[in-house]
Amino acid sequence: MTPTIDRGFEPERRAHALIEALPYIDRFRGAVVVVKFGGNAMVDPDLSRTFAEDIVLLRSVGLKPVVVHGGGPQIGNLLGRLGKESEFRDGLRVTDAETLDVARMVLVGKVGRDIVGSINVHGAYAVGLSGEDGGLIRAKERDPELGFVGDIVEVKPNIVERLLAEEMIPVISTIGSDPSGQAYNINADTVAGALAGALGAEKAVYLTDVPGLLKDINDPESIIATSTVDELRGLIDDGTIAGGMIPKVNACIEAVEAGANAAHMLDGRVPHVLLLELFTDAGIGTKITQGDAAS
Repeated sequence: MTPTIDRGFEPERRAHALIEALPYIDRFRGAVVVVKFGGNAMVDPDLSRTFAEDIVLLRSVGLKPVVVHGGGPQIGNLLGRLGKESEFRDGLRVTDAETLDVARMVLVGKVGRDIVGSINVHGAYAVGLSGEDGGLIRAKERDPELGFVGDIVEVKPNIVERLLAEEMIPVISTIGSDPSGQAYNINADTVAGALAGALGAEKAVYLTDVPGLLKDINDPESIIATSTVDELRGLIDDGTIAGGMIPKVNACIEAVEAGANAAHMLDGRVPHVLLLELFTDAGIGTKITQGDAAS
């Protein structure tokens, strides 16, 4: 019997993919890439595995990846198992002292450790951090009615920079603290943007549950491939970008304005989406820059 050949994996095509990646590997060698990991990619075991593979590959070809993760669904699940109902205001979880303890337990002790473990299957590369460690994220109370939900006051990336200098992969849980040591839960998109700016990252990459920035949320073909900060603000003002897309877009804007060279909104449901964006000519998702989106 003649074996069936999967023509999509011909040696020529594999070689072409590697050759296509070469100039991008050379261009981004030594660059910091901050990746916000969340959504379906975090709870799907196969996607979590391919995400870890992508992060290790980035390190192996000379980039400096930093992972920032959320964990809202996991926090909600544990609160439910403990018989505590979650309350949200303007999309933010009201966080009393008990909820904060659960958030720290889940983010630092469970989600962060799972990501570190999945990366370290490939080598002793990843180190888990909280924003409380080394004074990384200084925070303040956002609104007394929200409890221990924080806004970022300052990012001191020294501890992350030291790990990157040792070719480690920092995996950061988004808990910050104020000068008194009080902890706060902080939005992961916001942390990723602020950290990318503080590190002068080449890219801040947000893995989402949509193909990218859409002009019409109900039409996946309406993706905006490239845009600028000013263009996006105009799209928000005229109502083209609305609802749940606004926080994602604002996070990208904040990352670029904080100092990242570019922000990318990618579909985390696509296996190896990081590699497709960084190392192929066509790219995937939406790229946001301060000036010329094509640069």
